[in-house]
Amino acid sequence: MKAKAIIFVVFTAFIIYAAIKVHPFGELQESKMDDYIITHAQNETAANNVVTSVVFDYRGYDTLGEATVLFAAIGGALITLRKEEEK
Repeated sequence: MKAKAIIFVVFTAFIIYAAIKVHPFGELQESKMDDYIITHAQNETAANNVVTSVVFDYRGYDTLGEATVLFAAIGGALITLRKEEEK
């Protein structure tokens, strides 16, 4: 029972800390990279769309990893849910 109380107190403290530290919805969080990407995206990537340049050039490996995980998940779901042939 004592362990449950300690876990409850730690969890409650974490939730309160997270609620205090979270930024209000809609509040902008500016960084130095924002200005750099907006200023240099077209020259460095030759893309007319800044979003495209970020997704495919600046974060290309991350996007490739996400696509690989998505493809594997869809493939696994299709293999799991397929109908087996009746003999």
